[in-house]
Amino acid sequence: MADSGNAFVEIAHGIARVTFSHPKSNSLPGELLGDLAREFQSLAKASDVRVIVLQSEGGSTFCAGASFDEFKAIRSPTDGREFFSGFARLILAIIRCPQFVLCRVHGKAAGGGIGMIAACDYVFALETAAIRLSELALGIGPFIVGPVIERRVGTGAFAGMAIDTEWRDAAWCERHSLFSRIFDTTHAMDAVLNATATRLANSNPNAMARMKKMFWSGTEHWETLLFERASLSGELVLSDYTRRAIEAFTARA
Repeated sequence: MADSGNAFVEIAHGIARVTFSHPKSNSLPGELLGDLAREFQSLAKASDVRVIVLQSEGGSTFCAGASFDEFKAIRSPTDGREFFSGFARLILAIIRCPQFVLCRVHGKAAGGGIGMIAACDYVFALETAAIRLSELALGIGPFIVGPVIERRVGTGAFAGMAIDTEWRDAAWCERHSLFSRIFDTTHAMDAVLNATATRLANSNPNAMARMKKMFWSGTEHWETLLFERASLSGELVLSDYTRRAIEAFTARA
């Protein structure tokens, strides 16, 4: 696919940097979701990697969420389930790898991009990095990313995000523990991120792996739940209501 986006990994001094990009605001088509999940699954087994940094390229957008082009191309519940399962596989790959995953959020995030952020263990963000859980506005719902976002921000905050679909600023995200720290400049953010990654790369990997397992204790049933949710989204995306909502949304974009 010409516009499937890219994902690549650089490893140095015990730090793996996973960088993704897509020409349409770093959106996530199925192929890119699969590439990212496989990268995390591979890094989970890498003995020379002690901490992982997830980041994206580009200017004002960290991740626009699911690819609208692939939304519109879905023609059957099976196709829909497979596409949405890409988000399930990526979330599971991030939370199951034994290394801490640090996330660098330099811009806005929507939909599935928020789920990816919530799956990380520690998040650095610019104060201009707003988020929007936009699924209901598209005629579906945040079913797959819901469990990981709710675990991070709490049930009440998640319900509010899911219902009103409005933008929330970085200060809100920090108050509700989606963002761990926010910064006013990229330089300041990267300085602290790099120092943190270096410190963790020199920490006890066994201790960090045990902490990571503790952080995500109680999510074992997600191996089934997230794929059940993918089936639900795969059915909803085929409805006439959702088709019209997506067309209207893309026309305004």
